[in-house]
Amino acid sequence: MGFMIRGSNIVVVGAARSGLALARYLAAQGGRVTLSDQRAAANLAGLEGLAELEVAFDLAGHSEACFSAADLIVISPGVPLTQPLLAAAVRRGTPVIGEIELAFEELRAPMVAVAGTNGKSTVTTLIGLIFSCWGKKTFVGGNLGMPLICAAEEKGWDWIVAEVSSFQLEAILTFRPRYGLMLNITEDHLDRYPNMGAYTAAKANLFLNMESSDTAVLNADDPLVMELAGRVRAQRVLFSSRQELPQGIGFNGSEIVWCWQGEERRFAAAELRLRGLHNVENVMAALVPALLEGCPPSLAWEAVCSFGGLEHRMVLVRTLDGVAWYNDSKGTNVGSVVKSLAGLASPVTLIAGGKDKGGDYAPLRQPLRDKVAHLILIGEAASRMEEALLDATHVVRAAGLREAVDLARELTPFGGSVLLSPACSSFDMFTSFEDRGRQFSELVLGLEERKDAAASGGAG
Repeated sequence: MGFMIRGSNIVVVGAARSGLALARYLAAQGGRVTLSDQRAAANLAGLEGLAELEVAFDLAGHSEACFSAADLIVISPGVPLTQPLLAAAVRRGTPVIGEIELAFEELRAPMVAVAGTNGKSTVTTLIGLIFSCWGKKTFVGGNLGMPLICAAEEKGWDWIVAEVSSFQLEAILTFRPRYGLMLNITEDHLDRYPNMGAYTAAKANLFLNMESSDTAVLNADDPLVMELAGRVRAQRVLFSSRQELPQGIGFNGSEIVWCWQGEERRFAAAELRLRGLHNVENVMAALVPALLEGCPPSLAWEAVCSFGGLEHRMVLVRTLDGVAWYNDSKGTNVGSVVKSLAGLASPVTLIAGGKDKGGDYAPLRQPLRDKVAHLILIGEAASRMEEALLDATHVVRAAGLREAVDLARELTPFGGSVLLSPACSSFDMFTSFEDRGRQFSELVLGLEERKDAAASGGAG
C-alpha cells in the first residue's frame, strides 16, 4: 500500500516505547508528527528528545481537533481500535494502522514473525541467535526489546525476526511475514477481548496476507492452532512435542527429529541448556525457518544449545538456606504458570497476582494441589484468585511484593522452592514485568542467610 510520510499530518497514539520510536522515525522522515496520550507530560518519560525533531504533543487527553486533522494515525500496541476518536477516524476514511504495519511498509528484508500466547520471546530470541550465528545481519525485536520500527532506521538487514502480539496484529492491513509461527493459543488478555474467539481472531491476523510462497509454522498439539490451520494459505510446517512427524519436526522423548522432503536430522534434547518440555517446543519451532532457509543443521543446533534462557523467565535468583528462589515475572498468564510449575518439585511456594486480565484461574487448581504448599497473593487480582483457588492449597494475602517475599521466607521449608509467577500483568503495582522481576530479585538477593539453617543444611 505505502503511506505518504513527508509533509503529512500524522498522529501517533500512545507515548510508551513504541510510540516514542514511531514519533522519532516519522519526524525524521519529514512527517508533521503529533504524539497523543491520555497521560500528562509529568507522567511520561522520554519526551525530551522529541522537541528538537519538532514533534508536537497532545497530552492529558486526546484532542478531537488533532485527530480530525490527521492524514494518518499510527497506534501503539496498547491502544484499542474501539477508542471513540479512532473509530470516528476510520469512519471518515483516515488510515489507522499499527506500528508493525508501518514498519512492514518501510522494511525490505524478509521477516519471521512469532505469535502465540506463551514462548514468543524465547522463540524470537532463538531464531535471531541462529541467523546471527549463521552470519546473517539480523534485527530482533517487535513486542520483545526494540520496537519493529527501529529496524527501519538502518539498512542492510538480511532478516527481521519479530515477536508480534495480538494487540499489534489488530491493526494491520498488508503485514505479511515470510515465516509466521503460531506457537500456542491459551486464555489471555480477556480484559481486552470480549471472549476467546475475539482473542484468537486477533492472533489469526498473522496469516491474513500470507500466500503459498510463505510458510506457517504451527503447533500440531494445540487444538486452537490447528483450527486455524485449515484457513492458512501458506505452506504449513507442523511441530509436535508428543510424537515424531513424517513431515515436520517432532519429539520422541529424547530426540528432536526433523523430517522434510526426504531429509532426516536427529538432535539430542539432553544437549540443550534450556529445560522443560515447553522449551523443547520452543526450540523445535525456532529451528524450522533456519533449516528451511538452508542453515547447516549442526550450526543451528549449536546456536540453540548455547542459549540459557531469558531474563525474568524461570531464572534461579539464588539458593538460600536450602530454598531455591525463581524469578518468572514473565509468567503473565495461567498457561505460562502451569508450565513453570511443571518444571519444579514439591513443595513450592508460589507468589502470584497483579492486574487481573479477566481469564479463568481454574486450570491452576490441579497444579496447585500437586506442587504448591503455599500460595501468596498480591495486587488487584488477589481477591478473585483467592476465591477461585482457596480450596486448592494454603492461600495467604500480602500487601505487596516485599511482604510476599518475607512470608515466603517464613513458610518455605529446606529443600523447597519459591516461585514468582504472577499469572497477571504487572501494571497495578509496577511499570512492567521486567520492573516486577527486578524488584523481586533485589529483595531476594537482600535476604540474609540464617546461620542455624546453613548449619542444618550442611549436615543434610
